[in-house]
Amino acid sequence: MSALNRHQVDREPNAQEACALVVNGQSCNLSVATEASLMHVLRNDLVLNGPKYGCGLGQCGACTVLIDGVAARACVVPAHGVQGRAITTLEGLGTRDQLHPVQQAFIEEQAAQCGYCLNGMILMTVSLLTQNPDPTESEIRHALSGNFCRCGTHIEIIRAVKRAAVLMRAFHRSSHDKR
Repeated sequence: MSALNRHQVDREPNAQEACALVVNGQSCNLSVATEASLMHVLRNDLVLNGPKYGCGLGQCGACTVLIDGVAARACVVPAHGVQGRAITTLEGLGTRDQLHPVQQAFIEEQAAQCGYCLNGMILMTVSLLTQNPDPTESEIRHALSGNFCRCGTHIEIIRAVKRAAVLMRAFHRSSHDKR
């Protein structure tokens, strides 16, 4: 029997295994297919609609989530590979009553048309501003270069990221002042 056939015999198609995830601060114990992507688990099992299916290859950014605060493409991340790590989706950033500063900035700058890319744009912006609170326009463009917007709202998105940087710095200053 070849190595490929032995591997196929050892692992049943669609085999389910326990998977313990921490999504938006909540522990989730699930039984998911061993080959399931994080995006499929988030959308299908946890009914979170923030991550969008775009290309399925990790190239368009529609499925972006934060894993331990760093942007990652959920369509190419195995769900079992991120057990116990902090996963944040768009739904976990803010609430209707208290938007995250990046969400607020995107609304104020009207940085959306169809909205399909927004999940990735917003989460990539959060990741960028966490690492670099005062990015140049060139740094913003570079950080967002792997996130595609087919509607052409790039100018508004750049303005939203700049506004978000100001809002986040103000938010951090006021949080620091309250201590």
